[in-house]
Amino acid sequence: MTTDYDPIAEQYKRSKLQPWRTHVESFTLMALLGALEGTTVVDVACGEGYYTRLLRARGASKVRGVDLSAHMAELARAQEAQHSLGIEYLVGDGRDLGLAPEHDRAVAAYLLNYARDRAELGAMCRSLARCLKPGGRFVTVNQSATLDFRSAPSYRSYGFETTATGEWREGTPITWAFYLDDGPFSIENYHLDVATHEEELSKAGFREVRWHAPRLSPEGESAFGREFWAAFLDHSPITFIECVK
Repeated sequence: MTTDYDPIAEQYKRSKLQPWRTHVESFTLMALLGALEGTTVVDVACGEGYYTRLLRARGASKVRGVDLSAHMAELARAQEAQHSLGIEYLVGDGRDLGLAPEHDRAVAAYLLNYARDRAELGAMCRSLARCLKPGGRFVTVNQSATLDFRSAPSYRSYGFETTATGEWREGTPITWAFYLDDGPFSIENYHLDVATHEEELSKAGFREVRWHAPRLSPEGESAFGREFWAAFLDHSPITFIECVK
């Protein structure tokens, strides 16, 4: 697994401002997490700390963020220096976090889709399980494991496009291109199916694995209209998973 976020960290931070990130991604993820008051939470693949700060604002008593990209961690620490929220940011690999089992929640936005094969996915799942208390919950937003991205519709109206070519199999690369005012940038994810995810989560010690479709916030529907969101919701490129250790 490699990261190419160091050279695009600033652009990726700004891509979080695209409306679908707020009205679908964030709305659904935070709803699934539920009440956080008094909890200890780790945000894996935290990037520049977008969700890490939101978790703290939602009442989590102790929050730490971990990301493989040193530049992303620098951006997150710069925000912490400015706002002093009491968040710790670490540079670390999602396949081997090395954290104690002291967390009530583990959150990950787009981590599992960087696994190129079952072995890397299994390492991520075991690493996440090890940092949770018994009964702790893991909640993630991930690239869809059911959508065949070779025939996905255009998502250009939402500010990005996806492409995939060749044989549809374990590890097929999927390119996400994000369009910003100063030009596009792209990242590469990989396809692994539902059964593979469920098997590796189960082997890592997770139970009650539940998949959730994205939800649209009332504000998003009011601002853009339901029809605007049809392609995204009917052929969603993202999915949500929650499970319990």
